[in-house]
Amino acid sequence: MTTQPEALRLADALESCSLHVGDPEQAQAAAELRRLHAVNQELLEALKSLTTAPDLSAYGMALHNARAAIAKAEGQA
Repeated sequence: MTTQPEALRLADALESCSLHVGDPEQAQAAAELRRLHAVNQELLEALKSLTTAPDLSAYGMALHNARAAIAKAEGQA
């Protein structure tokens, strides 16, 4: 059995409510929760790669990926 992350569960609930009530802000909130969850996952993966890089060449690529993820999270990419 897979457990859905809380942010995605809440996004589903908001989206479901927006369909019944017709409130576009709830649908927007659901979309933003999903976006933030995806950004969080990307940042987490970038941090994990930094902590597990076996050598300097791998570390350089991990650092590049981390910087790209940070830029994306800050809306620069």
